[in-house]
Amino acid sequence: MPTQSSPSLMQRLLHASLVKQILVGLLAGIALAWLAPSAASSVGILGNLFVGALKAVAPLLVLVLVTASIMNHPLGRKTSLGPILFLYLLGTFSAALIAVLVSFMFPSVLDLKVANVQITPPGGIVEVLKGLVMSIVSNPFRALIDANYIGILAWAIGLGLAMRHSADTTKTLVTDVSVAVTKIVRVIIRFAPLGIFGLVAETLATSGFSALYNYIHLLVVLVGCMLLVALVFNPLIVFFKTRRNPYPLVFACLRESGVTAFFTRSSAANIPVNMNLCRKLGLDEDTYSVSIPLGATINMAGAAITITVLTLAAVSTLGIQVDILTALLLSVMAAICACGASGVAGGSLLLIPMACGLFGIPNDVAMQVVAVGFIIGVVQDSAETALNSSTDVLFTAAACQKS
Repeated sequence: MPTQSSPSLMQRLLHASLVKQILVGLLAGIALAWLAPSAASSVGILGNLFVGALKAVAPLLVLVLVTASIMNHPLGRKTSLGPILFLYLLGTFSAALIAVLVSFMFPSVLDLKVANVQITPPGGIVEVLKGLVMSIVSNPFRALIDANYIGILAWAIGLGLAMRHSADTTKTLVTDVSVAVTKIVRVIIRFAPLGIFGLVAETLATSGFSALYNYIHLLVVLVGCMLLVALVFNPLIVFFKTRRNPYPLVFACLRESGVTAFFTRSSAANIPVNMNLCRKLGLDEDTYSVSIPLGATINMAGAAITITVLTLAAVSTLGIQVDILTALLLSVMAAICACGASGVAGGSLLLIPMACGLFGIPNDVAMQVVAVGFIIGVVQDSAETALNSSTDVLFTAAACQKS
Protein backbone atom coordinates (compact mmCIF):
# COMPACT_ATOMS: atom_id res chain seq x y z
CA MET A 1 0.00 0.00 0.00
CA PRO A 2 1.62 3.32 -1.05
CA THR A 3 2.50 5.69 1.74
CA GLN A 4 1.45 9.28 1.57
CA SER A 5 4.42 11.64 1.66
CA SER A 6 4.36 14.34 4.31
CA PRO A 7 4.00 17.92 3.05
CA SER A 8 7.20 19.89 2.57
CA LEU A 9 8.05 22.96 4.67
CA MET A 10 7.10 25.25 1.76
CA GLN A 11 3.71 23.53 1.36
CA ARG A 12 3.01 23.88 5.07
CA LEU A 13 3.87 27.58 4.94
CA LEU A 14 1.67 28.20 1.88
CA HIS A 15 -1.32 26.46 3.49
CA ALA A 16 -0.79 27.97 6.95
CA SER A 17 -3.08 30.68 8.32
CA LEU A 18 -2.53 34.24 7.18
CA VAL A 19 -1.48 35.24 10.69
CA LYS A 20 1.34 32.69 10.67
CA GLN A 21 2.42 33.75 7.19
CA ILE A 22 2.52 37.43 8.21
CA LEU A 23 4.53 36.49 11.29
CA VAL A 24 7.03 34.64 9.10
CA GLY A 25 7.25 37.65 6.78
CA LEU A 26 7.76 39.97 9.75
CA LEU A 27 10.56 37.87 11.24
CA ALA A 28 12.18 37.38 7.82
CA GLY A 29 12.16 41.14 7.23
CA ILE A 30 13.80 41.78 10.60
CA ALA A 31 16.43 39.10 9.95
CA LEU A 32 17.27 40.45 6.48
CA ALA A 33 17.61 44.01 7.77
CA TRP A 34 19.91 42.74 10.54
CA LEU A 35 22.11 40.51 8.38
CA ALA A 36 22.14 42.31 5.00
CA PRO A 37 20.94 45.94 5.19
CA SER A 38 21.84 46.66 1.55
CA ALA A 39 19.74 43.74 0.32
CA ALA A 40 16.93 44.74 2.66
CA SER A 41 16.66 48.13 0.98
CA SER A 42 16.20 46.52 -2.42
CA VAL A 43 13.25 44.31 -1.38
CA GLY A 44 11.23 47.40 -0.51
CA ILE A 45 9.58 47.02 -3.94
CA LEU A 46 7.48 44.20 -2.46
CA GLY A 47 6.10 46.56 0.15
CA ASN A 48 5.49 49.27 -2.44
CA LEU A 49 3.56 46.83 -4.64
CA PHE A 50 1.42 45.72 -1.69
CA VAL A 51 0.62 49.28 -0.63
CA GLY A 52 -0.08 50.23 -4.26
CA ALA A 53 -2.56 47.38 -4.65
CA LEU A 54 -4.35 48.45 -1.47
CA LYS A 55 -4.49 52.05 -2.70
CA ALA A 56 -6.03 50.88 -5.97
CA VAL A 57 -8.79 48.69 -4.55
CA ALA A 58 -9.77 50.53 -1.32
CA PRO A 59 -11.88 53.34 -2.90
CA LEU A 60 -13.89 50.88 -5.00
CA LEU A 61 -14.33 48.59 -1.99
CA VAL A 62 -15.89 51.36 0.11
CA LEU A 63 -18.21 52.40 -2.73
CA VAL A 64 -19.65 48.96 -3.52
CA LEU A 65 -19.83 47.66 0.07
CA VAL A 66 -21.77 50.62 1.42
CA THR A 67 -24.03 50.84 -1.65
CA ALA A 68 -24.90 47.13 -1.52
CA SER A 69 -25.45 47.17 2.25
CA ILE A 70 -27.91 50.07 2.19
CA MET A 71 -29.64 48.94 -1.01
CA ASN A 72 -30.33 45.43 0.31
CA HIS A 73 -31.71 46.49 3.70
CA PRO A 74 -35.37 45.30 3.73
CA LEU A 75 -37.93 48.09 3.47
CA GLY A 76 -40.22 48.55 6.45
CA ARG A 77 -38.64 45.82 8.55
CA LYS A 78 -40.01 46.09 12.10
CA THR A 79 -37.85 44.76 14.90
CA SER A 80 -37.69 45.04 18.69
CA LEU A 81 -33.95 45.54 18.59
CA GLY A 82 -33.95 49.25 19.43
CA PRO A 83 -32.20 48.97 22.83
CA ILE A 84 -29.59 46.54 21.49
CA LEU A 85 -28.90 48.75 18.46
CA PHE A 86 -28.52 51.74 20.80
CA LEU A 87 -26.00 49.83 22.93
CA TYR A 88 -24.08 48.80 19.80
CA LEU A 89 -23.79 52.38 18.60
CA LEU A 90 -23.06 53.77 22.07
CA GLY A 91 -20.32 51.19 22.65
CA THR A 92 -18.69 51.86 19.28
CA PHE A 93 -18.73 55.65 19.75
CA SER A 94 -17.46 55.35 23.34
CA ALA A 95 -14.59 53.15 22.16
CA ALA A 96 -13.57 55.74 19.55
CA LEU A 97 -13.72 58.53 22.15
CA ILE A 98 -11.60 56.52 24.60
CA ALA A 99 -9.07 55.86 21.83
CA VAL A 100 -8.84 59.62 21.20
CA LEU A 101 -8.16 60.34 24.89
CA VAL A 102 -5.55 57.58 25.24
CA SER A 103 -3.85 58.66 22.00
CA PHE A 104 -3.56 62.21 23.35
CA MET A 105 -2.05 60.88 26.59
CA PHE A 106 0.37 58.49 24.87
CA PRO A 107 0.99 59.81 21.33
CA SER A 108 2.47 57.38 18.82
CA VAL A 109 4.98 58.25 16.10
CA LEU A 110 5.29 56.36 12.80
CA ASP A 111 8.00 56.18 10.16
CA LEU A 112 6.27 57.76 7.14
CA LYS A 113 7.62 58.94 3.81
CA VAL A 114 6.34 62.50 3.45
CA ALA A 115 9.27 64.28 1.81
CA ASN A 116 7.54 64.78 -1.55
CA VAL A 117 3.97 65.10 -0.26
CA GLN A 118 2.22 68.43 0.26
CA ILE A 119 0.22 68.40 3.50
CA THR A 120 -2.10 71.27 4.41
CA PRO A 121 -3.62 70.57 7.82
CA PRO A 122 -6.95 72.25 8.67
CA GLY A 123 -6.85 75.25 10.97
CA GLY A 124 -9.77 74.19 13.17
CA ILE A 125 -13.21 72.66 13.33
CA VAL A 126 -14.73 75.25 10.95
CA GLU A 127 -12.16 74.45 8.27
CA VAL A 128 -12.62 70.72 8.88
CA LEU A 129 -16.39 71.00 8.42
CA LYS A 130 -15.94 73.14 5.31
CA GLY A 131 -13.59 70.57 3.81
CA LEU A 132 -16.03 67.82 4.80
CA VAL A 133 -18.92 69.50 2.97
CA MET A 134 -16.84 70.22 -0.13
CA SER A 135 -15.66 66.59 -0.19
CA ILE A 136 -19.25 65.36 0.00
CA VAL A 137 -20.28 67.22 -3.18
CA SER A 138 -17.24 66.08 -5.15
CA ASN A 139 -17.71 64.53 -8.60
CA PRO A 140 -18.03 60.76 -8.01
CA PHE A 141 -15.47 59.80 -10.65
CA ARG A 142 -13.04 62.41 -9.34
CA ALA A 143 -13.66 61.12 -5.81
CA LEU A 144 -12.66 57.60 -6.90
CA ILE A 145 -9.57 58.82 -8.78
CA ASP A 146 -8.41 61.07 -5.94
CA ALA A 147 -9.38 58.53 -3.24
CA ASN A 148 -11.68 61.13 -1.65
CA TYR A 149 -13.28 58.73 0.82
CA ILE A 150 -15.75 61.28 2.21
CA GLY A 151 -17.13 61.86 -1.28
CA ILE A 152 -17.12 58.13 -2.01
CA LEU A 153 -19.07 57.46 1.19
CA ALA A 154 -21.60 60.18 0.39
CA TRP A 155 -22.21 58.84 -3.13
CA ALA A 156 -22.40 55.27 -1.82
CA ILE A 157 -25.08 56.23 0.71
CA GLY A 158 -26.99 58.21 -1.92
CA LEU A 159 -26.84 55.40 -4.47
CA GLY A 160 -27.80 52.81 -1.86
CA LEU A 161 -30.88 54.77 -0.79
CA ALA A 162 -31.89 55.56 -4.37
CA MET A 163 -31.58 51.92 -5.45
CA ARG A 164 -33.58 50.38 -2.60
CA HIS A 165 -36.63 50.29 -4.91
CA SER A 166 -34.65 48.80 -7.80
CA ALA A 167 -35.53 45.49 -9.43
CA ASP A 168 -34.22 42.34 -7.80
CA THR A 169 -31.97 41.71 -10.79
CA THR A 170 -30.31 45.11 -10.27
CA LYS A 171 -29.80 44.41 -6.58
CA THR A 172 -28.33 41.03 -7.43
CA LEU A 173 -25.91 42.65 -9.88
CA VAL A 174 -24.68 45.22 -7.34
CA THR A 175 -24.37 42.53 -4.68
CA ASP A 176 -22.37 40.33 -7.05
CA VAL A 177 -20.05 43.26 -7.81
CA SER A 178 -19.61 43.80 -4.05
CA VAL A 179 -18.75 40.13 -3.58
CA ALA A 180 -16.32 40.23 -6.52
CA VAL A 181 -14.46 43.29 -5.17
CA THR A 182 -14.30 41.68 -1.73
CA LYS A 183 -12.71 38.59 -3.32
CA ILE A 184 -10.11 40.80 -5.00
CA VAL A 185 -9.33 42.37 -1.63
CA ARG A 186 -8.91 38.90 -0.13
CA VAL A 187 -6.46 37.99 -2.91
CA ILE A 188 -4.43 41.15 -2.29
CA ILE A 189 -4.36 40.53 1.45
CA ARG A 190 -3.07 37.00 0.82
CA PHE A 191 0.08 38.74 -0.44
CA ALA A 192 0.39 40.64 2.86
CA PRO A 193 3.24 38.40 4.11
CA LEU A 194 5.42 39.40 1.13
CA GLY A 195 4.38 43.03 1.49
CA ILE A 196 5.15 43.03 5.22
CA PHE A 197 8.50 41.37 4.52
CA GLY A 198 9.46 44.16 2.12
CA LEU A 199 8.11 46.99 4.29
CA VAL A 200 9.77 45.82 7.49
CA ALA A 201 13.10 45.04 5.81
CA GLU A 202 13.27 48.43 4.06
CA THR A 203 12.09 50.40 7.12
CA LEU A 204 14.59 48.80 9.48
CA ALA A 205 17.41 49.09 6.92
CA THR A 206 16.83 52.82 6.41
CA SER A 207 15.52 53.95 9.82
CA GLY A 208 17.29 51.50 12.12
CA PHE A 209 15.87 49.12 14.66
CA SER A 210 14.50 52.01 16.72
CA ALA A 211 11.47 51.79 14.39
CA LEU A 212 10.54 48.55 16.17
CA TYR A 213 9.94 50.57 19.34
CA ASN A 214 7.38 52.70 17.50
CA TYR A 215 5.53 49.57 16.36
CA ILE A 216 5.52 48.14 19.89
CA HIS A 217 4.38 51.44 21.38
CA LEU A 218 1.53 51.68 18.87
CA LEU A 219 0.47 48.10 19.55
CA VAL A 220 0.48 48.69 23.33
CA VAL A 221 -1.74 51.76 22.89
CA LEU A 222 -4.16 49.81 20.67
CA VAL A 223 -4.43 46.74 22.90
CA GLY A 224 -4.52 48.93 26.02
CA CYS A 225 -7.53 50.83 24.64
CA MET A 226 -9.29 47.56 23.83
CA LEU A 227 -8.68 46.16 27.32
CA LEU A 228 -9.90 49.43 28.84
CA VAL A 229 -13.12 49.20 26.85
CA ALA A 230 -13.63 45.48 27.53
CA LEU A 231 -12.91 45.57 31.28
CA VAL A 232 -14.01 49.06 32.35
CA PHE A 233 -16.31 50.95 29.99
CA ASN A 234 -18.39 48.09 28.60
CA PRO A 235 -19.11 46.87 32.17
CA LEU A 236 -20.18 50.43 33.06
CA ILE A 237 -22.61 50.51 30.13
CA VAL A 238 -24.01 47.11 31.14
CA PHE A 239 -24.35 48.20 34.78
CA PHE A 240 -26.34 51.31 33.88
CA LYS A 241 -28.55 49.17 31.66
CA THR A 242 -29.19 46.26 34.06
CA ARG A 243 -28.35 47.71 37.52
CA ARG A 244 -26.54 44.46 38.31
CA ASN A 245 -22.93 43.43 38.79
CA PRO A 246 -21.78 43.20 35.14
CA TYR A 247 -18.53 41.28 35.57
CA PRO A 248 -19.88 37.69 35.68
CA LEU A 249 -21.51 38.34 32.29
CA VAL A 250 -18.45 40.23 30.98
CA PHE A 251 -16.05 37.43 31.88
CA ALA A 252 -18.39 34.76 30.48
CA CYS A 253 -18.55 36.58 27.14
CA LEU A 254 -14.79 37.11 27.01
CA ARG A 255 -14.08 33.49 27.96
CA GLU A 256 -16.57 31.75 25.66
CA SER A 257 -16.73 34.21 22.75
CA GLY A 258 -13.68 36.46 22.92
CA VAL A 259 -11.09 33.67 23.12
CA THR A 260 -12.53 31.89 20.08
CA ALA A 261 -12.79 35.13 18.10
CA PHE A 262 -9.18 35.99 18.97
CA PHE A 263 -7.98 32.94 17.05
CA THR A 264 -10.53 32.89 14.23
CA ARG A 265 -10.09 36.66 13.59
CA SER A 266 -13.56 36.78 12.06
CA SER A 267 -16.75 38.11 13.65
CA ALA A 268 -18.78 36.32 10.98
CA ALA A 269 -17.09 32.98 11.70
CA ASN A 270 -17.80 33.47 15.41
CA ILE A 271 -21.57 33.90 14.92
CA PRO A 272 -22.37 30.21 15.69
CA VAL A 273 -20.29 30.43 18.89
CA ASN A 274 -22.20 33.54 19.97
CA MET A 275 -25.55 31.95 19.13
CA ASN A 276 -24.72 28.97 21.31
CA LEU A 277 -23.60 31.24 24.17
CA CYS A 278 -26.87 33.20 23.97
CA ARG A 279 -28.75 29.91 24.12
CA LYS A 280 -26.77 28.91 27.24
CA LEU A 281 -27.57 32.27 28.83
CA GLY A 282 -31.28 31.65 28.27
CA LEU A 283 -31.86 34.68 26.04
CA ASP A 284 -34.84 35.12 23.73
CA GLU A 285 -34.09 33.31 20.46
CA ASP A 286 -36.17 35.68 18.33
CA THR A 287 -33.97 38.52 19.58
CA TYR A 288 -30.47 37.06 19.47
CA SER A 289 -31.04 35.31 16.13
CA VAL A 290 -31.19 38.81 14.64
CA SER A 291 -28.97 40.84 17.00
CA ILE A 292 -25.92 38.55 16.78
CA PRO A 293 -25.58 38.63 12.95
CA LEU A 294 -26.38 42.36 13.08
CA GLY A 295 -23.67 42.90 15.70
CA ALA A 296 -21.13 41.08 13.54
CA THR A 297 -21.75 43.82 10.97
CA ILE A 298 -22.17 47.07 12.92
CA ASN A 299 -20.95 46.50 16.51
CA MET A 300 -17.31 47.37 15.87
CA ALA A 301 -15.73 48.94 18.95
CA GLY A 302 -12.38 47.32 18.19
CA ALA A 303 -12.41 48.64 14.62
CA ALA A 304 -13.28 52.14 15.89
CA ILE A 305 -10.25 52.00 18.20
CA THR A 306 -7.98 50.83 15.38
CA ILE A 307 -9.13 53.57 13.01
CA THR A 308 -8.82 56.29 15.67
CA VAL A 309 -5.43 55.31 17.11
CA LEU A 310 -3.75 54.83 13.74
CA THR A 311 -5.21 58.08 12.37
CA LEU A 312 -4.01 60.05 15.40
CA ALA A 313 -0.61 58.36 15.14
CA ALA A 314 -0.33 59.81 11.62
CA VAL A 315 -1.55 63.18 12.90
CA SER A 316 1.06 63.14 15.69
CA THR A 317 3.83 62.12 13.29
CA LEU A 318 3.00 64.99 10.92
CA GLY A 319 2.76 67.54 13.73
CA ILE A 320 -0.87 68.44 13.04
CA GLN A 321 -2.65 70.19 15.91
CA VAL A 322 -6.07 68.79 16.84
CA ASP A 323 -8.66 70.76 18.84
CA ILE A 324 -11.37 69.26 21.03
CA LEU A 325 -14.22 69.62 18.54
CA THR A 326 -12.19 68.06 15.73
CA ALA A 327 -11.30 65.15 18.02
CA LEU A 328 -15.00 64.69 18.77
CA LEU A 329 -15.77 64.74 15.05
CA LEU A 330 -13.05 62.10 14.54
CA SER A 331 -14.78 59.89 17.14
CA VAL A 332 -18.06 60.16 15.23
CA MET A 333 -16.31 59.49 11.91
CA ALA A 334 -14.42 56.49 13.33
CA ALA A 335 -17.65 55.01 14.71
CA ILE A 336 -19.36 55.41 11.32
CA CYS A 337 -16.35 54.00 9.47
CA ALA A 338 -16.17 51.04 11.87
CA CYS A 339 -19.80 50.13 11.13
CA GLY A 340 -18.83 49.87 7.46
CA ALA A 341 -15.72 47.76 7.98
CA SER A 342 -15.57 44.95 5.44
CA GLY A 343 -15.76 41.30 6.45
CA VAL A 344 -12.20 40.43 5.47
CA ALA A 345 -9.16 40.31 7.74
CA GLY A 346 -7.78 43.82 8.04
CA GLY A 347 -11.02 45.34 6.75
CA SER A 348 -10.98 48.15 9.32
CA LEU A 349 -7.50 49.20 8.17
CA LEU A 350 -8.78 49.99 4.68
CA LEU A 351 -11.07 52.66 6.15
CA ILE A 352 -8.27 54.61 7.85
CA PRO A 353 -7.76 56.92 4.83
CA MET A 354 -11.35 58.12 5.26
CA ALA A 355 -10.57 59.31 8.80
CA CYS A 356 -7.20 60.73 7.71
CA GLY A 357 -9.06 62.86 5.17
CA LEU A 358 -10.44 64.95 8.06
CA PHE A 359 -6.95 66.29 8.68
CA GLY A 360 -5.89 66.87 5.10
CA ILE A 361 -3.59 63.83 5.09
CA PRO A 362 -3.18 62.70 1.45
CA ASN A 363 -3.94 59.16 0.36
CA ASP A 364 -0.27 58.29 -0.27
CA VAL A 365 0.55 58.93 3.39
CA ALA A 366 -2.68 57.37 4.70
CA MET A 367 -1.98 54.11 2.87
CA GLN A 368 1.43 53.95 4.54
CA VAL A 369 -0.46 54.03 7.84
CA VAL A 370 -2.62 51.14 6.57
CA ALA A 371 0.58 49.20 5.83
CA VAL A 372 1.77 49.80 9.40
CA GLY A 373 -1.55 48.38 10.56
CA PHE A 374 -0.85 45.18 8.64
CA ILE A 375 2.59 44.94 10.26
CA ILE A 376 1.12 44.93 13.78
CA GLY A 377 -2.01 43.10 12.62
CA VAL A 378 -0.75 39.75 13.92
CA VAL A 379 -1.92 40.88 17.37
CA GLN A 380 -4.08 43.93 16.60
CA ASP A 381 -6.63 42.19 14.36
CA SER A 382 -7.04 39.28 16.78
CA ALA A 383 -7.63 41.57 19.77
CA GLU A 384 -9.98 43.75 17.71
CA THR A 385 -12.12 40.77 16.66
CA ALA A 386 -12.22 39.40 20.22
CA LEU A 387 -13.57 42.71 21.51
CA ASN A 388 -16.08 43.09 18.68
CA SER A 389 -17.51 39.59 18.88
CA SER A 390 -17.68 39.23 22.68
CA THR A 391 -19.47 42.58 22.90
CA ASP A 392 -22.20 41.32 20.55
CA VAL A 393 -23.31 38.80 23.20
CA LEU A 394 -22.64 41.18 26.10
CA PHE A 395 -24.97 43.93 24.86
CA THR A 396 -27.61 41.47 23.65
CA ALA A 397 -27.69 39.85 27.09
CA ALA A 398 -27.74 43.25 28.82
CA ALA A 399 -30.81 44.34 26.83
CA CYS A 400 -32.59 41.00 27.38
CA GLN A 401 -31.81 40.86 31.11
CA LYS A 402 -32.79 44.45 31.86
CA SER A 403 -34.31 44.62 35.29
